[in-house]
Amino acid sequence: MLDSIPFDALFQEILELPPLVLWIFFCFSNFLENLFPPWPGDTITVFSGFISSTEQSPISFGSVVFATFLGNLLGGLVMYFFGERFLLFLKRTKIPFLSSLYHEENLRRTLVWFRKYEIVVVLLSRFSAGIRFFVSIVAGMSKMNIIKFVILYSVAISLWCGILLTGGLLLGSNWNQIIVILSYYNQTIGVILFVIFLYLLYQMFKKSNRKLT
Repeated sequence: MLDSIPFDALFQEILELPPLVLWIFFCFSNFLENLFPPWPGDTITVFSGFISSTEQSPISFGSVVFATFLGNLLGGLVMYFFGERFLLFLKRTKIPFLSSLYHEENLRRTLVWFRKYEIVVVLLSRFSAGIRFFVSIVAGMSKMNIIKFVILYSVAISLWCGILLTGGLLLGSNWNQIIVILSYYNQTIGVILFVIFLYLLYQMFKKSNRKLT
């Protein structure tokens, strides 16, 4: 897909953009990724690292790092506070479909499990696009200490985005090789998560059968 894009012409146009416009775009990209997982945030993050490595770049690597960090942190905080309000909304809603989502006992178990492993879960959340979207919401629902959340999420951002940015910076014009690796990585993580999901479904099914007998 990347090969079909007239990259050289597009690249030159990007280099001619004002530094502030680029900074806002990279910051907003990372912010949006937290709210809308299909957005190719990781790809743009790698690309931003590459952009900052070029001699004609209007934006420095330090500026890109700050834009990436701030955008991700703000996005994570928005989803954290959304989680708090979403839980209250589920408790109060009278809409049949939404009220069926709220099962107090199942939700309680989920939140208890999250509180037990919250440090590990938040730290690892940035390493999977499918998980990072939900973790901030569940952190808000479980009323995780906001300072602890910010610290852990900041560390997670630094680890994952640091790898992407540094990769884009070091590989330069070969930055798209990281996208290929990311594609295989995400597919592998997706399979692992699917297997875990099937295992949890199996355990729930087994438990319900025991109750019936």
